Amino acid sequence: MKKNKDPYKSHCPINFAQETFGDRWSLLIIRDLMFKNKKYYGDLLKSDEKISTNILANRLEKLEHQGLISKTMDPDNHVKYIYTLTPKGEDLMPMLIEMIQWSAKYDDKTEAPDEFIHRLEEDKLGLINTLKAELKQS
Repeated sequence: MKKNKDPYKSHCPINFAQETFGDRWSLLIIRDLMFKNKKYYGDLLKSDEKISTNILANRLEKLEHQGLISKTMDPDNHVKYIYTLTPKGEDLMPMLIEMIQWSAKYDDKTEAPDEFIHRLEEDKLGLINTLKAELKQS
């Protein structure tokens, strides 16, 4: 009988994270769900980075399988699904906030709003708590 092969190359924390969401699109999908209030497949498809339909479908399935997002039937339209972050997905917020701050520092063309960066620099933990509370309300 064949033993189940470990799907990870190693359990180094950086490798675990890389293999969980380290492709070109997964963090952008998480970004859209976390910061841009996108909830539907069509909304995610309209992101500026122009993900293709087959890649989006694949990444949504992967993120759901990894336990980072959940998919539920829209109660108002039974042919559409609503995608939301799970608590595991929401726990990525501090890491994404750090990435935003790093990018704003080194990308002189950053699209991060000045007000957001200012709030981040003044009170990072307060900003994270506010954003997490807003996620719970939406």
